[in-house]
Amino acid sequence: MLYLFFFFFFFFFSPGLSSKGISVVLKKMPAACDSVLEDIEDIVSAQDPKPHDRQFVRKNVFPKVRKRSSQQNTQTDDDPPSDSIIPGVQKIWIRTWGCSHNNSDGEYMAGQLAAYGYKITDNSAEADLWLLNSCTVKNPAEDHFRNSIKKAQEGNKKVVLAGCVPQAQPRQDYLKGLSIIGVQQIDRVVEVVEETIKGHSVRLLGQKKDNGKRLGGARLDLPKIRKNPLIEIISINTGCLNACTYCKTKHARGDLASYPIEELVDRAKQSFQEGVCEIWLTSEDTGAYGRDIGTDLPTLLWKLVEVIPEGAMLRLGMTNPPYILEHLEEMAKILNHPRVYAFLHIPVQSASDSVLMDMKREYCVADFKRVVDFLKEKVPGITIATDIICGFPGETDEDFQETMKLVEQYRFPSLFINQFYPRPGTPAAKMHQVPAAVKKQRTKDLSQLFHSYNPYDHKVGERQRVLVTEESFDSNYYVAHNPFYEQVLVPKDPVLMGKMVEVNIYEAGKHFMKGQPVSDARVYTASITRPLAKGEVSGLTEIFRQTKEDSLEQHPTYHSSFNRAVDALDITDRNIPCAVHSQVSYCTGRDTILVCANVIFEDTAITVRSLINVF
Repeated sequence: MLYLFFFFFFFFFSPGLSSKGISVVLKKMPAACDSVLEDIEDIVSAQDPKPHDRQFVRKNVFPKVRKRSSQQNTQTDDDPPSDSIIPGVQKIWIRTWGCSHNNSDGEYMAGQLAAYGYKITDNSAEADLWLLNSCTVKNPAEDHFRNSIKKAQEGNKKVVLAGCVPQAQPRQDYLKGLSIIGVQQIDRVVEVVEETIKGHSVRLLGQKKDNGKRLGGARLDLPKIRKNPLIEIISINTGCLNACTYCKTKHARGDLASYPIEELVDRAKQSFQEGVCEIWLTSEDTGAYGRDIGTDLPTLLWKLVEVIPEGAMLRLGMTNPPYILEHLEEMAKILNHPRVYAFLHIPVQSASDSVLMDMKREYCVADFKRVVDFLKEKVPGITIATDIICGFPGETDEDFQETMKLVEQYRFPSLFINQFYPRPGTPAAKMHQVPAAVKKQRTKDLSQLFHSYNPYDHKVGERQRVLVTEESFDSNYYVAHNPFYEQVLVPKDPVLMGKMVEVNIYEAGKHFMKGQPVSDARVYTASITRPLAKGEVSGLTEIFRQTKEDSLEQHPTYHSSFNRAVDALDITDRNIPCAVHSQVSYCTGRDTILVCANVIFEDTAITVRSLINVF
């Protein structure tokens, strides 16, 4: 043992052997000693190298150089390092599934990205990044979302996920390693996209709060690109007060959080100033609006109708029966207003009280009928749309027949029929399920009943006032809506777009009517100003628009602001080339512009920002 100790002592601490990366050949020492050592020096034989010899040998030893793998360490031009990628110049494709609230979120994200400098493209193949905005209401919507993720990965596209699916279940296997932006974090989409393009994975899923109180979401004055420049979708609140056993959206959107009335009115005013002629109010439950901030839906609606210009219209979104019951009188008055569509979406889901109890819908069929009967009496011609779920767990044949009778009684002109899908994590998914074949048959039977009547046949020959806002799916007509939000197809005449005109109804189908404009009738130009071009970013001040058109460098405070931003880099040697690749900017409010410069410094891309006061 003593022999081994001194062997390792000399090996590790000898000057000639301690240099890192140097190879030394050791002589083989005797396997054993013939006699007991008298002195410690006897361990070194006469043939062993002396310290002077070891120092001499050290000068003739050369370090070994490891050959690096060219495959692992060589980067191609197609895959540059993350710190050399310039954000703000890539093409982005955005796909949104689901409700109008989700569509509004998608418009806001597109607007911020475009204002920052990214190009929003309709061609998914040419895009560098896919922003997928998901819906979690039904299984098929999530299946489409999952398939799109797979397709993007197969095409080597960068991916950012948004919407209710990743917000509700961010730990799902197929979401691993992907960037996610939460439903209340859409104002930070530029940051998430920027980091994703650099090759990083970012997840922002938190809730927005003010002094501990949950807010409705991102600011309403953010830039956006409206899918239809004539229609503004305003989310008045997020979340709801219910706890429906089948609903997955609750997991994503949470409890009720309403926007203040002042912010909503300001957003409506801004929209009309940008050429909008139709506003949609949306949320998970518009009827519950304001209960968390000490106000209510009728109060908001009366404030909004004050700012609607002549020829423009307001459409109210979905409301559940419990909350509309408290305001029936006021709601009837508002729905009779000439600038508000006489239209209301009230989901019943089932006409069986036992099924409604299992759903935890917090109303009975009698409550629903009371709402519908009252509004039909007080608002003549009103359109009531509703939803029905077929095959909810525990639904019997008798329960389903009650639902069939309800549809037969009211003959809803707009009926959304949904086969029940158990959503993971919901109480209904753990209940005893109705067989798939039964659910399918009930869905088919209800659909046949719905298509057995034509709600608009009696309107042929009527003269109606309609607002023209979009193009039909087959591109053969323009789509307009009468005061009851019934769809009327009119000739595809560009003069009619965005106008309120009178038409004679000459044909009716299951979901539409056809109208011919009356030649001698007055035409209202609903917009108070020229609508934005398709794809143009809204929410930007006139000074900012001029700045974008005239080039940022012509702004009087540009140079000083940009220099301050570059100074923040703390570049001490001003002789080192510092090439500005591009300057892009977006509006952070009505008084300021955020100037963003992408700078190449010593082969590294650095983004610098500086605020400009535009007033």
